[in-house]
Amino acid sequence: MIRRGSPNDAKLLHELGTKTFVDTFGNTCTKNDMHEVLALFFNEAQCINELSDPTDHFYFFEESGIAKGYYRINAKHPCPISNLEHANAVELVRLYVLKEYHGSNVATELMNHAIEFAYNHQYDTVYLSVWEYNFRARGFYEKHGFVNTGIENDFPLGTTPQTDLWFVKHL
Repeated sequence: MIRRGSPNDAKLLHELGTKTFVDTFGNTCTKNDMHEVLALFFNEAQCINELSDPTDHFYFFEESGIAKGYYRINAKHPCPISNLEHANAVELVRLYVLKEYHGSNVATELMNHAIEFAYNHQYDTVYLSVWEYNFRARGFYEKHGFVNTGIENDFPLGTTPQTDLWFVKHL
């Protein structure tokens, strides 16, 4: 089941977000940088703030009472991709699945739900950024119709420089 998150899910978002982020990026930066990023983005107060924002949409995939993954769509910011700044676009900010559920269709169900969300809210474009070396995620997004624009997005983790790539899907 996929359900919309609420401020009551702050602890769940904190735990699920922290675990999936560490699993994905834990070996890509210093321990201190990881600690700072987690403290900034996944503290419970920040989670409550994001879950309370009507332009921020969190959806959790749960099965048998177990949260296995989530996605976040945020309509707050204008599209930063130069040729799409006037598009009716929405950003898929996160789509994370716990490592033990990779390959179990959880990510596909979340992606399908996110695309349906965008379509039902009359967006014509979904965009996201993905770490240039996360080849598994890049392949997943391409399989779901996203195209790598080749446009880079600086996405440092603390003091550790990293580069993301902007991907786009037109609906």
